[in-house]
Amino acid sequence: MCIISFIKIYKESTMKFKTFLALGLSVFGVFTSAANHEVRMLNSGAEGFMVFEPAIVKAAVGDTVTFKATDMAHNSASIEGMIPEGANSWNGAMSQDITVTVNKEGIYVYQCTPHSMMAMVGVIQVGESRSNIDSIQSKLAAVKAGFVTNKERLDTYLGSL
Repeated sequence: MCIISFIKIYKESTMKFKTFLALGLSVFGVFTSAANHEVRMLNSGAEGFMVFEPAIVKAAVGDTVTFKATDMAHNSASIEGMIPEGANSWNGAMSQDITVTVNKEGIYVYQCTPHSMMAMVGVIQVGESRSNIDSIQSKLAAVKAGFVTNKERLDTYLGSL
């Protein structure tokens, strides 16, 4: 009787361990499958002065985007009303790297706050959804009204999605 009880307990504990191990590996898989995209904040780049490179990032929900303060006196900040509803907004410190996790599908438009008048903007498309494009379009004229140079830059980026 004692040996039978021991075998039964051993089988149950082995089953629980295997279940726990499988659950742990699946959770680990979720965290390791997210990608990190790096965007450099630059005074001068392939597309001219005051740019994010790359200016357009395609990402998946759960990915991170790290904005690198490659050149000083830049930040990255989401533009109110130009990210998906319920998405994480951000406002990075000047001359500091910032990592943002994109948590909703849709289009995210961001800027360098002190250089927004030079259209230092960028776009992240998360998934294939363009569900918030109408919201972005409704705010586009007001944002572009603040541009002194590169007035078509944001239109070009949005048009390439």
